Amino acid sequence: MKRSMNTQRQLQTLFWDWRGVWVTTPTVAGIVLLLRLTGLLQYWEWAAFDLCVRHQPPRSPDERIVIVGINEDDLREVGQALIPDQTYAQLLQKLSQMQPRGIGLLVYRDLPVPPGHAELIEAFQTTPHLVGIQKAVGDRQESAIAPPPLLEALRQVGASDLVIDGDHRVRRGLLYLKNAYGETIYSFGFRLALEYLDAIGIYPQSLPGNKDWRLGKQVFFPLEASDGGYVRADTNGYQILLNYQGTTGHFETVSLMDILNERVPMSWGKDRIILIGSVSESFKDFYPTPYSSDQFNFPEQMPGVEIQAHLISQIIQAALGESPLIQTLSEPFEWIWIVLWAGVGSSITWTKRYYQDQLTLILQLSSMIAAGFILMGITYAAFLQGYWIPVIPPLLGLAGSALAITGHMAHKASLTRATFGRYLTDEVVAQLLESRDGFKWGGNRQQLTILASDLRGFTALSERLKPEEVVQIINIYFRQMSKVIICYGGTINKLMGDGMLILFNSALSQENDAQQGIACAIAMQLEMQNVNQILNELGFPNLEMGIGLNTGEAVVGNIGSEEHTEYTAIGCEVNLAFRIEACTTGGEILMSETTKNAAAPALLKLQPVKRIKVKGFQATKKIYKVLGIGSPYHLFLPNDTEILLPLNYQFPIQYSVLQGKQESDLLYIGYLVKLSQNEAEIQLTPEDVNELPELHTNVKINFRQFHHQGVEKSYAKVICLSQSQQSFQIRFTYRPPSVVAQLQAMYESLQVLNSVESFPR
Repeated sequence: MKRSMNTQRQLQTLFWDWRGVWVTTPTVAGIVLLLRLTGLLQYWEWAAFDLCVRHQPPRSPDERIVIVGINEDDLREVGQALIPDQTYAQLLQKLSQMQPRGIGLLVYRDLPVPPGHAELIEAFQTTPHLVGIQKAVGDRQESAIAPPPLLEALRQVGASDLVIDGDHRVRRGLLYLKNAYGETIYSFGFRLALEYLDAIGIYPQSLPGNKDWRLGKQVFFPLEASDGGYVRADTNGYQILLNYQGTTGHFETVSLMDILNERVPMSWGKDRIILIGSVSESFKDFYPTPYSSDQFNFPEQMPGVEIQAHLISQIIQAALGESPLIQTLSEPFEWIWIVLWAGVGSSITWTKRYYQDQLTLILQLSSMIAAGFILMGITYAAFLQGYWIPVIPPLLGLAGSALAITGHMAHKASLTRATFGRYLTDEVVAQLLESRDGFKWGGNRQQLTILASDLRGFTALSERLKPEEVVQIINIYFRQMSKVIICYGGTINKLMGDGMLILFNSALSQENDAQQGIACAIAMQLEMQNVNQILNELGFPNLEMGIGLNTGEAVVGNIGSEEHTEYTAIGCEVNLAFRIEACTTGGEILMSETTKNAAAPALLKLQPVKRIKVKGFQATKKIYKVLGIGSPYHLFLPNDTEILLPLNYQFPIQYSVLQGKQESDLLYIGYLVKLSQNEAEIQLTPEDVNELPELHTNVKINFRQFHHQGVEKSYAKVICLSQSQQSFQIRFTYRPPSVVAQLQAMYESLQVLNSVESFPR
């Protein structure tokens, strides 16, 4: 029982591990088979067949068959377009003396062409093994053409009809067919082949129970409507596939006048089949063949007499066991063949679906190309052995299954990106998709650099704007920042309102993650100039951002439950990055000592050390203000030094201390005593001298004198304390437009006053 359960689990695991192959292979193969049934693929399959025919190893001409070709010189010497009966009578007399095994007159002679008709009748009667022609079945271009009456009476006539495919090429030969009256008529080529084989005691033998029959060493199978590359082909009569032995001119050919003027020895035709037919274009007896499909040469057509020669040679060689006929696989085997190659394509792609680096893609593409060449090599080798195996449907199955799995993985990646849209970058998604454990819960402990950023005063700003405007601003900010982050290899792990958590060395392995994080932070602050330029053009105020950096170990992975899972980093080092970020003012970058040590301090431009008391940590932490980083980044923040100018009077204000996002109920009275562009100094009243706010805390300030109606809130962060002066210094994080205008006017007047007082008298 236990063994059975283990086997069941193994089968379930096997099915799951290869689920893409089990689903893709039959689906793609089914689509290809349906596409094949429409007939759309047969033109490509014919082209593949032609390619195999053209690239067969060269074969020597079959010396058993020779041609008397009537050319333009013969017509000029005869002196008329239609050769008279007398000339053909002389020709047959001379050829008969050579003692051939068969003579085929591939010339229509249902009507006399004087002079010499009586002589031609006599030649018909006295020439042994002579076969004439008739066109047994009419078509759109030509009607049926009767045979010479005497030869028909002697039963020495064969049908000259050719089977022409939809692309006008001749790839099939007829052994016999039925005329309009239902009479069976042997083809011209088949009758002559039988004349040759009869001389050595080889006769057709019927096989019981079907249409197959044996001729010598070869069993003949009629071509069916869907054999090989054909789909619903017209297979009336008894057809076989033609295996051409060469291009036009392959068989030994002499002219009509060569025979009549006895320029050919008497032994030339002994024991051979001699075909008489036109090789002149004026007779319009030329047809496209597989050799006419060559794209690099002029499409040459082949005379009908040579096509008949190829058919005769093929029948004789098959009967003597010299070369087999071209056969096809049964439909079930062809279906299996297509499914097999669809499975090959899906297997190659599925096994490498998780690893999409450049080398793997090259190897995958190389494997697919190699599989395609192997498929074509197998079909070509089979063709040389006499089997026409379809190549286009399995090629489509091979490529289609690979594309299907690639498309499936792309769609899966798209859904993953939609689900984990907070990442914004592709790195985390790639990690999830490329790793076999990408979607498993849990995580791994690893060293990484954490960057936490936040917009200063954005919450207060958003209260003054419409929701659509808030979304527009935040989208502009995230769009510009994401470009920088991707450039420096960061992974945007979380978007939190107007803040971001960015990881370095999480999804992407980075040896210099601390340097990358610092460089990214500086580049982000520099990019704020472009963000504010875009916002100003849209009529929005400037934004400022603070950034905190920390380096240390954290657990990175999928955290959560079946209902909700996040790919994130967890640990005290992540919390420390947020605590450091909370200490920053607009445009400022602060980092921990571990980040400084990991980033090669010699490259960094820093301000003096600060120590901060961090919530959740017992010991104070050293933090550093980042001003720049050297080679290879060469990124530096502008030196915007704030100059505080003293007011000539104490400007009264009210303020309260914020605990996180919550405002304290206690209100304090203070006085604005110094002012700069973005900073100010506030002195306490004697009653509140022991109530100095803590460093890096946020305060809300009311400038009552600036407002005639209501009170607009301004926010700032405490950046310096002075116990001796009973004051603290702030940097504004948000000011309403009215406050900005009033403070700006005050500061400009202070600048003017200061310049006047410093002017030498």
